[in-house]
Amino acid sequence: MCLAISAKYGDVPSVDIVVWSELPTGAGLGSSAAYAVCLAAALLMLCGAISCPLQEGESTARWTEEELTLINSWAFRGEQVIHGNPSGVDNAVGTWGGALRYQAGKITPLKRVPTLRILLTNTKVPRSTKVLVAGVKEKILKFPAIMNPVLDSIDAVSQECQSVLEAMPANPSPEHYPVLEEFFDINQHHLNVLGVGHPSLDRLCQVTASHSLHSKLTGAGGGGCGITLLPPDTSPLAVEAAKQDLCACGFECWETKIGAPGVTLHSCSSLSAQVLHALAQS
Repeated sequence: MCLAISAKYGDVPSVDIVVWSELPTGAGLGSSAAYAVCLAAALLMLCGAISCPLQEGESTARWTEEELTLINSWAFRGEQVIHGNPSGVDNAVGTWGGALRYQAGKITPLKRVPTLRILLTNTKVPRSTKVLVAGVKEKILKFPAIMNPVLDSIDAVSQECQSVLEAMPANPSPEHYPVLEEFFDINQHHLNVLGVGHPSLDRLCQVTASHSLHSKLTGAGGGGCGITLLPPDTSPLAVEAAKQDLCACGFECWETKIGAPGVTLHSCSSLSAQVLHALAQS
């Protein structure tokens, strides 16, 4: 990427690049895309292909829409080097943030979606996306009359979920969350039918259900990670109890959010002491 950007936009100056991340790799969380997006933004800014958006006194800043499009295009090339034939979803989310709709190769950013609290759980069960996708394809070819309606239902769940998410900012009613929880449950059952579930993910759903929380797999399935929706009225005690039970299963948990901003330029003063320490140790 460095050589290609230098050839197109002018030499990238000699630099040391230090990468630090809390994302576990190979767990379906888009860690490679996050890396590719940050690297593309840094290299493009260093050679002057995009501006430095930080103004004096600012702690963070983001690039223009046109510049983000350029960052995304180079990040996608980085993903191609890593994965061969990626969908482009992960680097697009890393670039723009928020929520996106992906269908038949078309990526559409969703406007005005809420930031949702989730519990992200890594089952630590390794899986191969390539093998899982091949298995789904084989099942669809073997039982088309059974599997195609399942795919249609998954699509319907996605469309209904999009409608709810887009309605939430204008009408932040707590009544939306039980509907999203039902969508989580339906989607998880469908994904099990497709063959991308795993006993570890079933266990994750059972543990969180015992705390009245709803979960589903994320990424390719077959292990990897699951997400648990945390409605605003979820008590801290319930979240902590769920985390303890999940960790007792050998899983790893983080409380985080969906819908955060995409790639951002930070001043050194805006970085936490933990991040600064990690970078200094690299």
